[in-house]
Amino acid sequence: MNGLRQGLAVAMAIARKDAISELRGRQAAGSTLFFAALVLLLFGFALGPDSRRLAEAAPGLLWLAIVFGGLLTMARLHQLEADDGAFEQLALYPVDRRAIYAGKALAGAAVMLVLGGLLLPIVAILYAIPIGTAWLPLLIAVALGAIGFAAIGTAYAGLTVRMRAREVMLPLLMLPVVAPLLLAAVKATAASLSGDPLGELGSWLQLLVAFDVIMLVVGAGTYGFLLED
Repeated sequence: MNGLRQGLAVAMAIARKDAISELRGRQAAGSTLFFAALVLLLFGFALGPDSRRLAEAAPGLLWLAIVFGGLLTMARLHQLEADDGAFEQLALYPVDRRAIYAGKALAGAAVMLVLGGLLLPIVAILYAIPIGTAWLPLLIAVALGAIGFAAIGTAYAGLTVRMRAREVMLPLLMLPVVAPLLLAAVKATAASLSGDPLGELGSWLQLLVAFDVIMLVVGAGTYGFLLED
């Protein structure tokens, strides 16, 4: 019980430190939000004024922007400590490595959830989508997608943080693995925005939960080995 309590305390301390550092870093957080919003704006111009076309493309473009921002966040959460030499010290800390992983993943998910929450009204305005009562299922879909993305992204960020070409290797290795998760997230978002006329939303959310559980288990099980390499 004491070990579990210590692990939870370490995980929460790491998550709090990383999330506050990322969100208070106005230059990094602001540039991530600006870049993600710019993606939505450029695609909006490219698609033209057709409201039906914009509505159909909105879920995929929302997640495209979230993924771009998430990749920057995942890399930055590890890179700051690696540049200062603190990553090796963190790896030597006498605590269960799963606690370190949980803290990093929780911070990444929190930052991505904030990013997704800020991008939702931007999507609603740019693509003229009446969200209305769809806010709750949309936030659930974004939260589940962010958890799964952060779960596997934390593991891959730990793998690539010591590589010279880490900026290239992280998306190259990670995106094929999270493709099924992103597909489910896009479908759940589309079902939420359309009012779920086919009753598919529940199935996609259940699939997202299953992906999250699998990725959390795999990530927690492998992160300790990645720290040792």
